[in-house]
Amino acid sequence: EILGGADTPYEKGIFNLEIIVPERYPFEPPKIRFLTPIYHPNIDSAGRICLDVLKLPPKGAWRPSLSISTLLSSIQLLMAEPNPDDPLMADISSEYKYNKQLFLLRAREWTERHAGQ
Repeated sequence: EILGGADTPYEKGIFNLEIIVPERYPFEPPKIRFLTPIYHPNIDSAGRICLDVLKLPPKGAWRPSLSISTLLSSIQLLMAEPNPDDPLMADISSEYKYNKQLFLLRAREWTERHAGQ
């Protein structure tokens, strides 16, 4: 589980994640995806997360020194600060860039609907 950060549209949300640790861990990053639906430009409807530390170099930034705890912190940071320039969800990304109020409203609604306690 990961908690939505304070002062984000995901605040008070509890998001379930699936973490699959590969046999070659820590030389390969764990596979992490959201099981709880989330309205976010870098997380798709299947829960896949677009985040460099979840991918091996050269495209990614995974290092064997990174812990699962560090990855979860990175995911929380991504939730607080989306990267609209590397989206998985193009429509949500452009909404985030050009109509942030609507994005925040929808993200809060999704959080209440899917991640509320």
